[in-house]
Amino acid sequence: MADVAPPARVLEPRFDGRVSALAYASVRMLAALGVWQHLAHAQPIHEILVTDGAIGRAPSPFSLHFDSSEVGTGALGHIVENRHIRLALYEAVAATANLALIAPNAVRNVTVEAGSAVATLGDGQAIAAPLVIAADGRASPLREQAGIGKVGWSYPQTGIVATVEHEKPHNGVAYEHFLPSGPFAILPLPGNRSSLVWTETKTKAPGLLALDEAGFNAELARRFGDHLGATKADGPRWSYPLSFHIARDFVRPRFALAGDAAHGIHPIAGQGLNLGLKDAAALAEVLLDAARLGQDIGALDVLKRYERWRRFDSFTLAASTDALNRLFSNDIAPIRAIRDLGLGIVDSIGPARRFFMRHAGGDVGKLPRLMKGEAA
Repeated sequence: MADVAPPARVLEPRFDGRVSALAYASVRMLAALGVWQHLAHAQPIHEILVTDGAIGRAPSPFSLHFDSSEVGTGALGHIVENRHIRLALYEAVAATANLALIAPNAVRNVTVEAGSAVATLGDGQAIAAPLVIAADGRASPLREQAGIGKVGWSYPQTGIVATVEHEKPHNGVAYEHFLPSGPFAILPLPGNRSSLVWTETKTKAPGLLALDEAGFNAELARRFGDHLGATKADGPRWSYPLSFHIARDFVRPRFALAGDAAHGIHPIAGQGLNLGLKDAAALAEVLLDAARLGQDIGALDVLKRYERWRRFDSFTLAASTDALNRLFSNDIAPIRAIRDLGLGIVDSIGPARRFFMRHAGGDVGKLPRLMKGEAA
């Protein structure tokens, strides 16, 4: 396994301010792999409250409330800082005898030969294997090298990320306020802290990021509300461009895409990492089942099983998050009335509400064995 980034650098607190919402199906997978035991800093989500509104205007009377007690999972998911996830993965890798991390290094070239693929690293080292899996991010040089195109676009939005200290405890409640510029998510962290994922228009985001501490905290308070008492940003701010893409193919002979290399979605539902983990679980299951039958794990017919399993699910979720963002990131009165009514209807129908909770937990559709908490 090669990674271009030095481990010490990606574990620094200032490297990446983002957090991830791990669905409870993803937690089961990480527990089955022996990773979850290393995540001591995970904050369980007991409830999720979804509201619609605008700055300076009272929230809509309709809202959507998810409570983990309704689905009996103990938590709807967990919020974990990305650096803690990376640390847990490094610790699990170190404890796995047949897995080697080569970092910092990068795969510069992949050639397919009879019976194997050969990956050439940046230092000139060549490694032969039956299969190359490219999980090298949204830009994915390996996807481009393989000639796999993608469909996608950029959003006129920027994601602003910061950690916020607040006066009152959050009690494990995650909030998602839909504002005209985009979703404003308040995700609970251990202690009286929350992670802010603030979607703002590209035109306004630079000015907000350039504000001094007092000015930024004032803008934060306008959107945050007073339900958690006094608030202030703690530490640096980060910003990320938002975009959508899905690869036209997920596989080639002896080559497979996974994670952001295969698909990138809007963060409105917090499902990006979960989608990638499901890729990994499904691919592991397909390859192990093929190996047990004595089949070539790099053969295209084997890899096509993975593609059929994951491509439709990935496209469906990507399209759903895109539609949600377009539906809620505006202040058009008729659309606002329809979406608010929709929130109220779903909230009032127990089976529908529980279905969406299970969906948020990654517990619907054909699940890989690892996401059921079973060995692959």
